[in-house]
Amino acid sequence: MTIQNFEDPAAALGELRARLEVGLAAAGLTKTMLARRAQLGRTTVSEAFSSAADVPSAQTVGALARALGLDLGPLLALRTAAVGGADAVGEDETSVGRPITQCNPHDLEVHPAAAPPPTGDGSSPVAAGQQRSASALPAYVRRPHDQRLAELVAATVSDGRSRMAVLVGSSSTGKTRACWEAVQPLAEAGWRLWHPFDPTRAEATLANLARVDPHTVVWLNEAQHYLGAGRGLGERIGAALHGLLTDPARGPVLVLGTLWPEYAEAYAKAPRAGEEDPHSQVRELLAGRLIHLPDSFDATAEAAAQALATAGDRQLAHALENASDGRLTQFLAGAPELLHRYQTATPAARAVLDAAVDARRLGSGLHQPLPFLEAAAEGYLTDDEYDTLADNWLEQALADLSRPVHGNLAPLRRVRPRSAQRVPTGPMPVYRLADYLEQHGRSQRRLLCPPASFWHGACDHLTAADERVALGESARLRWRLRMAAELFLAPAATGHPQALLGLARIHFTLGSDQHAEYLYGLAADAGSVAALTDLYWRRKRAGDEDAARLIDQRAADAGDLIATLRVSAENMSEEEQAAQDDEFAAEQAAAVAAGGYASVVDYLTALTMESWTDTGYTRLQRQAHDHAYEDPYDYLFSLWSRTGNDEVGKRLCEAAAATGHPEALYQLAVRKSESEEHAAAIDLASRAAETGHIKAARMLAWDLEAAGDIAGAEHWHRRLAEYGDDEHLMAVARLRQQVHDTAGALAVYREAAETAGVDLVHCLNWAEDTAWQDLCPYGFDPDGTPSAPWQAPLPG
Repeated sequence: MTIQNFEDPAAALGELRARLEVGLAAAGLTKTMLARRAQLGRTTVSEAFSSAADVPSAQTVGALARALGLDLGPLLALRTAAVGGADAVGEDETSVGRPITQCNPHDLEVHPAAAPPPTGDGSSPVAAGQQRSASALPAYVRRPHDQRLAELVAATVSDGRSRMAVLVGSSSTGKTRACWEAVQPLAEAGWRLWHPFDPTRAEATLANLARVDPHTVVWLNEAQHYLGAGRGLGERIGAALHGLLTDPARGPVLVLGTLWPEYAEAYAKAPRAGEEDPHSQVRELLAGRLIHLPDSFDATAEAAAQALATAGDRQLAHALENASDGRLTQFLAGAPELLHRYQTATPAARAVLDAAVDARRLGSGLHQPLPFLEAAAEGYLTDDEYDTLADNWLEQALADLSRPVHGNLAPLRRVRPRSAQRVPTGPMPVYRLADYLEQHGRSQRRLLCPPASFWHGACDHLTAADERVALGESARLRWRLRMAAELFLAPAATGHPQALLGLARIHFTLGSDQHAEYLYGLAADAGSVAALTDLYWRRKRAGDEDAARLIDQRAADAGDLIATLRVSAENMSEEEQAAQDDEFAAEQAAAVAAGGYASVVDYLTALTMESWTDTGYTRLQRQAHDHAYEDPYDYLFSLWSRTGNDEVGKRLCEAAAATGHPEALYQLAVRKSESEEHAAAIDLASRAAETGHIKAARMLAWDLEAAGDIAGAEHWHRRLAEYGDDEHLMAVARLRQQVHDTAGALAVYREAAETAGVDLVHCLNWAEDTAWQDLCPYGFDPDGTPSAPWQAPLPG
């Protein structure tokens, strides 16, 4: 029977499930095993086979087909028949995207370039009908990152292997344009390009990634909207992209994305012990796939731009004449004029922009509803500014901010969606902040906490669940616990796992342990691995090791890497330990042989001596990462320990420390501290810390405090806080309390809360610096004053 015979959707669905059943039996898998292989939830897999469930999604069918080795095309055609053809996609169900030759770069979010001044006859040098065409773009100047992209594209065509690259750079540095230029050779070869966008970028990606055909470019501009999507969507996208890139049968595929540096750093950052790991899949996906762009043109690039300008490109000529410090791409994207408009805005317009900036940096979506902006902006105005506002101040501010600077660029522009699906806030007017101003504001306002009007406006006017949860978490980390609870409450009532987790953490912070346990359980049941992590540490603190192990096993089953490593280590048998030791010995023997060393000691001696150099340290760092060590020297000295030659390693440290090498001084300080030679440890750590060695400074701060040197300890805690290690602010506040400086302590606690650098739950889990409970046990009100006693709500 052919697929075309299925005019009845029910019959088509029955055939689809029958083929999946046959594939399951042939593979010899249970549905639980299939769920793991397909990287799907067990409920999703069960429903795909159940006659009582709805038609499975195209993504689910694709994942199951790959896991079972089935031909995807016929299965998707059956699915299309099962839904009555309602979600057919033009050419066929298996294809997404369209030929690159049919794509417009501006539709792919390449910034329109600033038009040069009118020509002598008063006409524009760029035709009005071409303002959104590729011809309106200036000539392209190739730079070193373009060469790397070109090599990646050429290799993908040559060997047929799928690849991925993400360009990292500040706003308006040319990331998206570089990607557009890189795929032009593929356009000539007939490749397609898919830009997941509707109804949201993350949802479109997950729903349709299974339909990506070979010879397709997956376009992930502003990749934070995909890889950083809430409710675990970002991690699922990371895992799905990994599956796409590593499946030879689906290639060649090219995945291109762009990221701002702060997002790339956030995804690459490994969690500390006891912290959740929200980006483990994304971190693995991006490893080795980032290409960094400079903020400005170097002399070679400027010379190339000048040659093109001389040849007649007036846009480049205009940029060269007016841009400063080689920042041509920013000028062409209107960045200087946008910044000027921000700096010279009226108080009312500036207040609206600052509210929009704070909303974006603290977790709201791209589109800000007008009632929220109006309510939030009030708190950014002084009393005098507010009293002198005109009755139509908001209309005046929006008219000013919506006025374009170049083409359609404006500091704040109204968004008119073509579909109600694209703006979850409904029919009310919504506005989008210019990208460049968003990034500038993130930098300038990163240490500022929004005023009370912002939090009240968010609670009253922002309704999207993920948005409320993100802002609620930002409020919680800024110790605005009451505002956070209000933002979490509605999403928690619907079972949102992150909202339930947030409420659980607030109850825990307030000492409501019974309610915290209840909410942690709900969050864990809803799929929050972070809730399991919190519960694990609560059990550990209580000394309930058996319960902690059970929770750790549950987290490991849910895919948490740290829990998996802990469980694996605890459950390792003597035979497995022996096999691991044999594997280690074999690795060391191979390294000795490959380097031509006479013994393992000679090899480790060379590795240690080289580690004091930049290239040697990089080599050691790579080896440590391969063996799951976060710190390279922890790995190195574990090698010395496992070979029984600790003293040799220590003597090498002493020799390097004698030359003043900071890392060697620190490592020797650690060993002196371990042997309780505290004075010597403090001296060595002090010498290393004075060179800017962060770990030595941390050690010195704690050792001085233990030795009773309060002034010295506070000095180094302050220095570390200035370096960005905000948790040391808590130590400063605690020391202020010890010397009975209550006002000073409260000021430091408020500073820690404003910067969102300290999570109170982490302090409680680790019993660190909990002196704040004496001064602000209920958090802070929106205006920054300590809250009066209050009771956190429960959902439903």
